[in-house]
This record gives sequence, C-alpha cells and structure tokens, in this order.
Amino acid sequence: MAARQTHLRRVAYALCGDWHRADDLLQTAFVKLYVAWPRLRDPAAAEGYARRILVRANVDESRRPWRRERTSLDGHDQAAASEPAYEERSALVDALQQLPTMQRKVVVLRHMIGLSVAEAADELGISEGTVKSHTSRGLTALEKALLAADKH
Repeated sequence: MAARQTHLRRVAYALCGDWHRADDLLQTAFVKLYVAWPRLRDPAAAEGYARRILVRANVDESRRPWRRERTSLDGHDQAAASEPAYEERSALVDALQQLPTMQRKVVVLRHMIGLSVAEAADELGISEGTVKSHTSRGLTALEKALLAADKH
C-alpha cells in the first residue's frame, strides 16, 4: 500500500476537497485495511478495498453532527480568505469541487480511477442507472465549469 499511498491520497482529496481531511481519510483507510488484512482473500484487491473504505469514510464523516455545525461571526471581522497556490490546485480540481457530492464521487471513481459503471455502483451502494445519470450530469457540469474558467 505504500506504493499506492500518493494515488489514494489524491483520490481522497478528490472526494472531500481538503488535503487535511484527505490525510485523515487515508489514515482511516489504512487502519481499517490493516485490521482487515488477515480476512482478505486476494491481496491484489487491497487497493479496491481501500478505495471503498475511503468513499464510505467520507460519507460517514460528512454525516457527523459537528461537520454540519457552523460558527457565526456576526458583528466580527472575518479573516480574509487565503487563496491556495496555483501549483496546489488545478482548474480541474476546482471544477470538481463545484459539483454536487454524488456527482463528484461518481466522476472521480469512473474517470480518475477508471472503475466500470458496475464497480462504481457497488462502491457507492447505488444502482448502475444512478451512476450513469450522475456521470452524465457531472461531466456536463464539469465541462461548463472548465469553459467558464478558461474565459476568465
């Protein structure tokens, strides 16, 4: 798994959009994979198992109540938003983050990782038709976002 760590970290980032959360997701995936290692029948399937853990851990984390909490700064000065360096974020990753969550997950699994429709449906726990419709809508929205970014 050490050889695939960088790839899996990028997948985690594409899922959640934050490098710190991606590192947390990756750590969670490696811990769960380590615990489940004796039960794996095919060690070659470990990467797919790790991806599934990443997706599910991201869903679990987004459902946590403290993730939904928002602090209010009414009447206070807000800190200036810091723009990340250009090298850290490409236009594609920016456009991916504009997609709704499920569309982003489907596009990442299908086109960045290269899973089939059936594999993506299995990892996300949704039907193949839902994967296809999310893929179509996600790619259309992604194309529009990238064209808009090119005009600026």
